[in-house]
Amino acid sequence: MKGPPRNPGLRADLLLDREPLTPATFQALRSLLHAHSGIALSAHKLAMVQSRLAKRLRALGLETYEAYLEVLQDPASDEWVHFINALTTNLTSFFRESHHFSRLVDLLGAEGPPPRPLRLWSAGCSTGEEPYTLAMALLRAFGPSHPLEILATDLDTSVLETAARGVYPMARIEGLDEAWRRFAFLRGTGAHEGLVRLRPEIRRPIRFARLNLLDQAWPLEGAPFHAIFCRNVMIYFDKPTQRQLLLRFQQAMVPRGLLFVGHSESLLDSSLGFESLGQTIYRKREARS
Repeated sequence: MKGPPRNPGLRADLLLDREPLTPATFQALRSLLHAHSGIALSAHKLAMVQSRLAKRLRALGLETYEAYLEVLQDPASDEWVHFINALTTNLTSFFRESHHFSRLVDLLGAEGPPPRPLRLWSAGCSTGEEPYTLAMALLRAFGPSHPLEILATDLDTSVLETAARGVYPMARIEGLDEAWRRFAFLRGTGAHEGLVRLRPEIRRPIRFARLNLLDQAWPLEGAPFHAIFCRNVMIYFDKPTQRQLLLRFQQAMVPRGLLFVGHSESLLDSSLGFESLGQTIYRKREARS
């Protein structure tokens, strides 16, 4: 006869990881996610959602995904933050789509001295690599004394905490030129060996804040912006939501402001008020008199 499992808690966790997420409950979770955040989760993501939410079931001591769905029926529940964080994909790196940063410098300086101060918004900043790269590129191009203000926002509170710390494993900058490493990073020693931290002058211009792009009002300190980076974010929204966001971005920009989107995103609707500059870079059209 077999005795009881040596570690009942572990056994329960393993069983919970295999708890089936039914198609009906998955669809209900998809609908809640879309209504709250605008993210249109693909219908083939059931296994991913089951895997990621299994951790939340364990944390809450719940046995079924239906019970978890009940928790989310309360819009004031603290679990909403964890739900969004669990299902948000955050893939980023320093100088991702590097041509955007060199083009940004060229475009801002093409018509004379760049504005003072320069104001930018990193919408969907994830763990912070994008806004830090913006600060690196602009301070190196226009000098450390050039006034610079960068608003960096994301829906996911956990990645914002990482971004605000400005500390990363050394492996995250292995692909950068040594000149950029010296310019922007301090290497950890002792207990912090293997880590790097952004220099204070790179961190100083950036303000991190949580923001849901679907909110009725955006508390945009620093608007209007000379450039907005919203890369690889709109692919998670349906077409009507994308269109509404682009119209709101235009309203948050200075005349002839710049919009940078991801390599798989494009603005094909000319009625949105942008002209293409190539390489998924757009300029706000001047208003017709």
